[in-house]
Amino acid sequence: MTAAQVSLDVCANAPLSSYAFACPVCHDGIRKPADDHVVSLLVSGGVSADVWEIPAEVLEEKTGPPIGYDDLLDFVLRLEVEDHLSWRAGLIVQH
Repeated sequence: MTAAQVSLDVCANAPLSSYAFACPVCHDGIRKPADDHVVSLLVSGGVSADVWEIPAEVLEEKTGPPIGYDDLLDFVLRLEVEDHLSWRAGLIVQH
């Protein structure tokens, strides 16, 4: 396997870093976690790293009950009746 056949995704939050490759036998995609040591080994072997960060929203503390199926259905039905996104942006669409 060559360095070009391995992809390396390095996250600023190290436990979420991973590397991936296609199995040379069955061609299935394989993804494995990559700690700092694995990242160092792969980079030293010529694998280029794609660095990414977790969006701040993911790490925010969530309060309130989780969204349920009924909440989602109500949201979709409301979107069909009112165009809140265009109204808020001042982009009222004339039909």
